[in-house]
Amino acid sequence: MTTAEALSGIRIYDASQGVAGPHAAMLMALNGADVIKVEPPGGDWGRVLGRRENYQTIHFFAFNRAKRSIVIDMTKPQGRELSERIASNCDVFVESFRPGVAERIGLGYDALSKINPGLVYLSVSGFGQVGPYRERSGVDGLLQAYSGMMVMSGGDGPPFRQNIIAIDIMTGVYGFSAVCAALMRREKTGKGDRLDVNLMQTAAAFQASKIMEFVDEGGNPPPLYTPSGIFETSDGHILVSAMRDAHFIALCGVIGRPDLGTSPLYIDIPSRNENAKSLVTELKAEFVKQVTEYWIERLLDAGVMAETVNNYGDWLKDEHAKAVNAYEWVDHPDFGRLPVANIPGFMPLRDTQDRAKAPDPGQHSREILSGFDLSEDTVEKLIADGVVQQLDSSER
Repeated sequence: MTTAEALSGIRIYDASQGVAGPHAAMLMALNGADVIKVEPPGGDWGRVLGRRENYQTIHFFAFNRAKRSIVIDMTKPQGRELSERIASNCDVFVESFRPGVAERIGLGYDALSKINPGLVYLSVSGFGQVGPYRERSGVDGLLQAYSGMMVMSGGDGPPFRQNIIAIDIMTGVYGFSAVCAALMRREKTGKGDRLDVNLMQTAAAFQASKIMEFVDEGGNPPPLYTPSGIFETSDGHILVSAMRDAHFIALCGVIGRPDLGTSPLYIDIPSRNENAKSLVTELKAEFVKQVTEYWIERLLDAGVMAETVNNYGDWLKDEHAKAVNAYEWVDHPDFGRLPVANIPGFMPLRDTQDRAKAPDPGQHSREILSGFDLSEDTVEKLIADGVVQQLDSSER
C-alpha cells in the first residue's frame, strides 16, 4: 500500500457475502483501503460457488482479493458487541443482509451512525430496502428475468439468460462508485451517508437506453442498425457490425455482392432494419463460403468493424491481450496458475502482487483484533469462547 492510493487510510467493515457486495469491497481494497471481511462461522456463502478446494473457490477468489478475514459469531452477545466496536472505528460499512437483519443484530445504520457520524453505510440487496419485494431473494439470474434482460437478450427467439453474473458484478461497480462519491461528500460536509445499491435498480440502469426505446417504439424497439450480428463461417463464427452506409457498401464489396449495397431494400438504415431478415439471409449465404481469417482480414482492410468470435482460451493467447497487459498469471495455492484480469484504471497486479490473494475464513482474526485496543488476554478469551474464530495454520 502506498499513500498515493485513493483509499489509503480508509478502513472498511465488509459484512457482505456472495458477489455484489464483496466485489464492491474488493474494488476498495485494490485502491488501498484496509478491508476487514467479517464472516460468520462457516464463512461467506460465496466460498461454495463452484468447485471448492479447502476454503476457496475461484468465484470467491475473484471478488475477495486483498482483504483480511475475521470470523465472528454474531449469535453471541459478545460477538455483536465486538462487531459494533469494529464498525464504530471504520469509515465504510458494507452489508448484504436481508433488509431488517442488520437492525435486529445492532448493526443498522441508525445505531452505528450515532456512534460514528461519518460512517458511509452501503446496503447491497436484491430488491432494495423498501417496497413490496424487499424480502425477496435476488440472485443474478432472477434479476435478469425480472428486469426484462432475458427477453431483450433473446431477440426474436426465446428468453436467453446470460451465463455471466453481469448484474451482480455491475452492482459491485455501482456500489464502489457510490461509496467513493459519499467519501468525497464527507470530505466537504463531515457527514456520512446511507446508500441503497441493489440488483434490481442496477439491472434497470444497465439497460436504461433499452427501456426508453421500448416505450418510445411501442414495445417493439428495432435494432439500432443492420447488419450487426454473428455469422457462421466455414470454420467458426465472426461478428460483423456495419454501422454506417459506407460500412455496408464496403461490406457488400468484400463479400462480392455489390448489388446488395445498391438495392432499394437496403439503401439506408431504416430500410435495412425493415428488411433485416432477408438481408441477414443473403449475408449468411456468403460468409459460410470462407474461413474466419479470410473474412476478418478483408473486412478490416475495408474499414468494416468485425471480430472473430473467440472462446476464453483464444483470448488468453491473443497477442493484443498480452500487449496491453490485460491479465496476469497468478499462482493460487489451491488452483495453481490462474489468469487474473487487470481492472481498467487500477494498478496492474504486476505492481501489487500482495493483492493477488483472497483470505481464508478467520485467517487474520488475531491480527485484526490487535488493531482495536484489545489486550492479548481479551483476544484469546474471545477465541476460546468461540466468539471469534482464528484459522489454525495446520488446518490449511
